[in-house]
Amino acid sequence: MDIFFLTTVSDEEIKKEKQKARELKKKQWWNTLVSKGVCYYCGKKVPPGELTMDHIVPLSRGGKSTKGNIVPACKECNNKKKYLLPIEWEEYIQKLKKD
Repeated sequence: MDIFFLTTVSDEEIKKEKQKARELKKKQWWNTLVSKGVCYYCGKKVPPGELTMDHIVPLSRGGKSTKGNIVPACKECNNKKKYLLPIEWEEYIQKLKKD
């Protein structure tokens, strides 16, 4: 897997974005997404209380805590995705399907 770019993000910036994410978690739009009980990545039905908040573009890679960059994910997908960008995640999934 090739990493196309690395972004240096300060600890302070990450802390600021995590605080924004905590605030977004309190909003109705997040509750609506989670109430559907579906993981954004694998599409599996998951009890809403078991879904986690994931940044499509990770904070460590320059992502922001915005509605367009935050999705509900099952713990398994969130743990596997970690710091991957969407294209890197897709490559990872394709590799798993081949193996």
